[in-house]
Amino acid sequence: MALVLLWIVLGIVIVLALAFIVYYNRFTVLENRIDNSLSQINVQLKKRADLVPNLIESVKGYVKHEKGVMTEVTNARKAFLSASGKGDIQKTVRAGAELQAALKSIFALAENYPQLKANENFLHLQQELSAIEDKVAYSRQFYNDSILSFNNSVETFPGFMFAKLYGKKEKQMLSIPAEEKVVPKVRF
Repeated sequence: MALVLLWIVLGIVIVLALAFIVYYNRFTVLENRIDNSLSQINVQLKKRADLVPNLIESVKGYVKHEKGVMTEVTNARKAFLSASGKGDIQKTVRAGAELQAALKSIFALAENYPQLKANENFLHLQQELSAIEDKVAYSRQFYNDSILSFNNSVETFPGFMFAKLYGKKEKQMLSIPAEEKVVPKVRF
């Protein structure tokens, strides 16, 4: 009888030890996935920021008297580079949104300059920026999906017990700034 009780206790200890190991590894893998997805967002945003000087150079020759737009884009790029170096994802996302808005003004300007719209360099840069925007959107989605997986592990049973034990807390998803949620008005 004592031998059976010893085996039962030993089995429980092994199961508990395995549970501690499994949940520790699970939290580690999920946090690494979150860090990686955040890094991917930053890579795409940096790539977009690096394209801006080329875009400005392409546009400069056509729109010499539109200095305000060029200054706005340049300042937005500087603000983005400054925010991205600080590691605060919310500030980086806001600065990225400001840069995107400034870039939209360049593309709106191009509508007034048919030669610019037809310029091969400008078209190539515009296509590349569009592709990067798609990658940024995908990277943000993957980041939020990773946060969701982590938060589900932290909030569900028995994960929440291990989360408390390991000091793991819910993480915040990326949110869309209020100005980006506004439905644009289309007028003909």
